[in-house]
Amino acid sequence: VVDHYENPRNVGSLDRNAKNVGTGLVGAPACGDVMKLQVEVDENGKIVDARFKTFGCGSAIASSSLATEWVKGKTVDEALQIKNTDIAKELCLPPVKLHCSMLAEDAIKAALADYKLKQDPNKEEPEKKANNA
Repeated sequence: VVDHYENPRNVGSLDRNAKNVGTGLVGAPACGDVMKLQVEVDENGKIVDARFKTFGCGSAIASSSLATEWVKGKTVDEALQIKNTDIAKELCLPPVKLHCSMLAEDAIKAALADYKLKQDPNKEEPEKKANNA
């Protein structure tokens, strides 16, 4: 945790309007943490870059830093397999900080969902179709 907090990797932003960039913005109302995670995907479906900005505690910053490191080089489907338990285990998060790793997992999923939506804008998410019916 200390290493990723004191030397966070991949801080910053990507062009959120780019078609090959997915942006996930998630928050935890209980603690006030907010995490923005972005992924850039190449034409082969591989994540070539990832950036984050996090407003929160050291564990939240470390979780998002580690998440950006882990998604790079993975395909979209491989990145979706990253679980909060893996992040928590790698960072040795105490039980009271597990929500930070959950936030990172949610941010990855949100960024990839945004990317997928940009690839096929005509295909709405199932929930949206159900609400419009």
